[in-house]
Amino acid sequence: MKRMAVVLAAGQGKRMKSKLYKVLHPVCGKPMVGHVLNTVKATGCQRSIVVVGHGAEAVKAYLGDSSEYVLQETQLGTGHAVKQAKDLLGGEEGTLIVAYGDTPLITPETLIKLMTLHEERKAAATVLTAVMDNPAGLGRIIRTEEGELLKIVEQKDCSPAEDAIREINTGIYCFDNAKMFAALDKVTNHNAQQEYYLTDVIEILRQQGELVLAFQTEDAAESIGVNDRLALSEAENVMRQRIARRHMLDGVTIIDPASTYIGAEVTIGADTVIYPGTLLKGNTVIGENCVIGPSSEIEDSRIMDGAKVKYSVLNGAEVGARTSVGPFAYLRPGSVLGEDVKVGDFVEIKKATIGDGSKVSHLSYIGDASVGKNVNVGCGAITVNYDGFNKSITEIGDDAFIGSNVNLIAPVQVGKGAYVVAGSTITRSVSEGDLAIARQRQENKPGYAEKIKSRAKAKKGQSHPS
Repeated sequence: MKRMAVVLAAGQGKRMKSKLYKVLHPVCGKPMVGHVLNTVKATGCQRSIVVVGHGAEAVKAYLGDSSEYVLQETQLGTGHAVKQAKDLLGGEEGTLIVAYGDTPLITPETLIKLMTLHEERKAAATVLTAVMDNPAGLGRIIRTEEGELLKIVEQKDCSPAEDAIREINTGIYCFDNAKMFAALDKVTNHNAQQEYYLTDVIEILRQQGELVLAFQTEDAAESIGVNDRLALSEAENVMRQRIARRHMLDGVTIIDPASTYIGAEVTIGADTVIYPGTLLKGNTVIGENCVIGPSSEIEDSRIMDGAKVKYSVLNGAEVGARTSVGPFAYLRPGSVLGEDVKVGDFVEIKKATIGDGSKVSHLSYIGDASVGKNVNVGCGAITVNYDGFNKSITEIGDDAFIGSNVNLIAPVQVGKGAYVVAGSTITRSVSEGDLAIARQRQENKPGYAEKIKSRAKAKKGQSHPS
């Protein structure tokens, strides 16, 4: 049976008090509407329609060609929103899921169970419900003795007995597509808000003698709709726990999940250990047997098996197998470290390649550079890549030695096996196997230290008379 989905994402979200449209607010680094769209696609939906309104261009720019779109120019209720998809889906036979772009916690597993029940029973509609400890303000589910859905009663219309019911309508539905659109044509806006409600379709189908069911999710958190920053925080907390649990069940050790942030798109291999205070964001991929953290921030980076990152920041970087980074290193976009590399404390690397077995151990800046294999870069060495107008490249060959406090003024090349003496400022290329020294020869003046001290003391006395 063909499966389709309509995701409602037209609301402005005034209660968010934000310039960013509601469904684009991220949960664990991914906009809410992205979570929902991925979820409905994971159920096997062949077509997905996103109903856009406020912020339509921004939503479409984010989702791109992963969805079809219809525009709800004026928000006249949920029924009106779904009806905008009629031109695209009205002639289709099959199962339709209707979900909201601000419910990021709904899972494919729950939707698949909902759709399976719906299709096996050949229902016209099936409502996803949840049991809430505090159902205040939510529509109550009234069932028949056989467990079928009798009606949905909004709290303001509840009798005392109905008000005591804790099973609520999540607002997520499964429909026979053709029957839903036929019933939707009969929905009116004769209500206080003068809006067209999707819940009216349920009542119309029941009056027509159609089978209407309710399926209760096991996890009430899935029904959380994010309408303000408080709910956004709650959704973030639930998803963080889910993500951490998934990784731990897949063989990742997370020392303290409560103090660890792992984004929704992050991949981590088995036997990797994540220490507290670590943030893993974006499309980061971490291999097996790695040690990450404590207190490291890694975004859109790739870290190979056996690597270690400690107290460091990585953004758009690649780290080879068994390579060590940190503490207090900063790898900026375009940094590519080979295998068995060491990047130590207070080292910054930007748009540079470091070959296998090379070391940049401390207090150095390597930018716009190509560093070969088994190179030693001494403490305080710098590639001087910017002249105030242009960036230039530094190339260092395999097995070269760059001494401490060396300035390599790009563009410049240091050949294979060359040796650059500490304290040198190199402005011309160094050939393979050569030694380069670019500093003034040292001169010692016997006994002159005391003369310097005496002059300094005298000057100090003149500046501060007693």
